[in-house]
Amino acid sequence: MVRDSPEPEVFNAECPSQRVLETIADKWSVIVIYALSTTETSRYSELQRLISGVSQKMLTQTLRKLERDGLVERQVYPVVPPKVEYSLTPLGKTLTELLKAMCKWAESHFDEVEAARLRYDEKSDR
Repeated sequence: MVRDSPEPEVFNAECPSQRVLETIADKWSVIVIYALSTTETSRYSELQRLISGVSQKMLTQTLRKLERDGLVERQVYPVVPPKVEYSLTPLGKTLTELLKAMCKWAESHFDEVEAARLRYDEKSDR
């Protein structure tokens, strides 16, 4: 899929990197990967408690998507009741610093973004 073009491949709609970006740029994916980067492994219930606002359905879908893309590993233990743990794969770990930086940026600049939104909305209402 390499082209002789000055523009990055990600600008090409046919480039597979766009599908990868769909996954890693998703809000819940960023938060789940960040959460998993804080521990070696996490159980589903631990993630659900840690990530406020995520529904059970969305957490399940996000974990499955990340597992499918090779970013998260799901380990099932043959015990009763079943025990399932999630962890980042080596590939998933390559994203942690980048996604931590994005989360830290959001935490540091949310007030500026909110102020900009208010200014924009005030102009739009006129």
